[in-house]
Amino acid sequence: MAPSAPCTRAAAALRMKQIALDNQDRSIRHLRAQLATQRRGLAATKKELEETRVALEASHKVIAGLTEIGLSMYKKVERMKVKKQQVRANHVECHQKFQARIHEAEDSMQAQHLLIEALVDEKDSLLQTIHGLQEANNAPAPFDGDWEEEPEEEPEEEEIEDIPLGEGEIDDE
Repeated sequence: MAPSAPCTRAAAALRMKQIALDNQDRSIRHLRAQLATQRRGLAATKKELEETRVALEASHKVIAGLTEIGLSMYKKVERMKVKKQQVRANHVECHQKFQARIHEAEDSMQAQHLLIEALVDEKDSLLQTIHGLQEANNAPAPFDGDWEEEPEEEPEEEEIEDIPLGEGEIDDE
C-alpha cells in the first residue's frame, strides 16, 4: 500500500517550510556577520577620527607657538596663517567625510537591524505555521528547530484509505 497523499503533501509542505527556515537562518547569520564587520569598521573609523583630531590639535598648538615666536617676521606669519587655514579646511573636509561615513554605517546598521527583525518575525510565523500543521496532522512533537529526516517505515497492517487523484487536500479541521 502507498502512503496517503495528504500525509505526503503535508510532509512536503513541512520540508519546504523547514528549507525556508534554514535559508533564513543562514541569511540572519550572514547579516549578523556583516553587521559585526561594519561595526568593527565603524570603530576603526571613529578611532581614525580621534587620532586625526588629536593630530590636528597638536598641529594647531604647533602653529600657535610658531605664530607667537615669529611675530617679528611678517612673511613667516603670513605663511603660517595660510598653513593654518589649509589645516582648518582639511580638518573640516576630513571631519565631514568621517561624519558621512559614520552616518552611512549607522544607516546601514539600522537597515540591517530592521531586516534581521523582519526575518526573525517571519521565522516565528513559519514556526507557528509548522506547529499548526503538525498539530493538524497529529505530529508527535512540536518542531524544535533541528530537522531530522525520519526513515520511511513500511506501513503496518493497518488499512490505508485509497484517496482518488485530485481529492488529496489537507483538511485543517
